[in-house]
Amino acid sequence: MLGFTSFLALLSLLSTFTSATALTYKLVPNEKECFYTHVSNAGAKIAFYFAVSSGGNFDVDYVVYGPAKEPGKERIILEGEKERQGDFVFTASEVGEYRFCFDNTVSTFTDKMVDFEIAVENEARSQIPQRAGASPEQLSGVEETILKLSGQVSILTRQQKYFRTRENRNFSTVRSTEKRIFNFSLMEVIMMVAMACLQVFIVRQFFTGGRKGYV
Repeated sequence: MLGFTSFLALLSLLSTFTSATALTYKLVPNEKECFYTHVSNAGAKIAFYFAVSSGGNFDVDYVVYGPAKEPGKERIILEGEKERQGDFVFTASEVGEYRFCFDNTVSTFTDKMVDFEIAVENEARSQIPQRAGASPEQLSGVEETILKLSGQVSILTRQQKYFRTRENRNFSTVRSTEKRIFNFSLMEVIMMVAMACLQVFIVRQFFTGGRKGYV
C-alpha cells in the first residue's frame, strides 16, 4: 500500500501538470487590454475562462490570438462581442505566444471588472514514484483517484467563481435599484414642495387681486 510520502509526491507531480493564472482586471472606458501566455509544447490544452463581475451591462468584447505564422498576420482562435462570460478549452497547435484581449471601447463612461483565468497544460505527466511492495494496479488506482479529485476541485472552483460573479451582478443591480428609488423619491419631494409653493403663490395672488378690486 502506498505510504503518505508517496501520496504527497503524487499530488505534487499532478499539480505541476497545469500552470494557471487567475486575475481580476479593471477595464476603464475605451480601453483594450491584452494578456499573454507562452506555450512550449504543441498539442497542449489551454483553458480560458472569464466573467464580467460589475459595470454597465456586464458584457465585454474578447479576442484570443494564436502565434503569427507571418509577421503582422495573427491568427484568431476565439472571439466574441458583448459576452458576459465564457469558458473555453482549445488545443494549442503551435508553439509560441498566445494573446487574450478584452475590449471595452464600446463603453464611454462605465468601468468593468473582469475576472479571468488562463490555464495551460504544458508539461508531460511524470511517472508515479515506485515503492517496494506496491503493485502497478495500486499505483494506477491512486492515480485515477487523484485525477478525479483534481477534476472535482476544478469544477468546484469554477462554480465558486460563477456564484461570486452572480453575487456581484445581483449586488450591482440592488445598488442601481436603490439609486433609482432614491432619485425618484427626491424628485417626488421636490415636485411636492414646488406644488405647495405654487399653491401658496396662487392663493396670495387671489386675495391680493380681490383686495385691490374692493378698494
